[in-house]
Amino acid sequence: MHPNMEEKQHIGQLFDRIAGTYDGLNHGLSLNIDRLWRRKTVALMQPSQHVLDVAIGTADLTIEMFRRHKAEQVTGIDLSDQMMAIGQKKITNHHGSADRQKLQITNVKFVHANAQSMPFEDASFDAVTCAFGCRNFSNLDEGLREMYRVLKPGGQVTILEFSYPSNRLVRACYDIYFTRVLPLIGRIVSRDKTAYTYLNKSVKSFCWGEAFVQHLHDAGFSNEHFTPLTFGIATIYTAIK
Repeated sequence: MHPNMEEKQHIGQLFDRIAGTYDGLNHGLSLNIDRLWRRKTVALMQPSQHVLDVAIGTADLTIEMFRRHKAEQVTGIDLSDQMMAIGQKKITNHHGSADRQKLQITNVKFVHANAQSMPFEDASFDAVTCAFGCRNFSNLDEGLREMYRVLKPGGQVTILEFSYPSNRLVRACYDIYFTRVLPLIGRIVSRDKTAYTYLNKSVKSFCWGEAFVQHLHDAGFSNEHFTPLTFGIATIYTAIK
């Protein structure tokens, strides 16, 4: 088995180990650009009543959906109970600061489930989202087919995922940062030797752009579009069932 694939078999345990430092490291190491990416992702969503957030993690994308009034109810699935516990706590305590007092988040349900075998009926959701989760699927096509299955006809899938910059200079800087700087800081802060090394490997071995769009098409989706962000470091994908 490919080492990257073997790590994906235990992805829930990996994220359980780094859950406590995940948000702080992500925002700090990306200079808060990840927040901008999520805002742009949610901006491309159609307003929907019931959204399935695949790999909900610590619920940052879900919170942004409510902030922008793109969802009335969210069900989130993840394989990491510790990540979801932090997400639940963030939502419960979301009214702690003045700029959040007007934001009401009450209809969020967390479910421990595998994205490649979801415990939901066909056509259960008006929209499906996934932020930084697809590259962790042990089988991407199975995960996308499950998203298609649980989505109602006419519903939208919106996916935010890391990609690989095409510009040579940007790619060179990206490689240095993701290969050397990020794993070192991640290892020191999270005290986990493998998690942030896995991040780099999973991004470089994953598909992006037109190749990812083809996987969406093969899963049954139509109207596929992709929007590169920040020199192609991340990409938003949208499609319709």
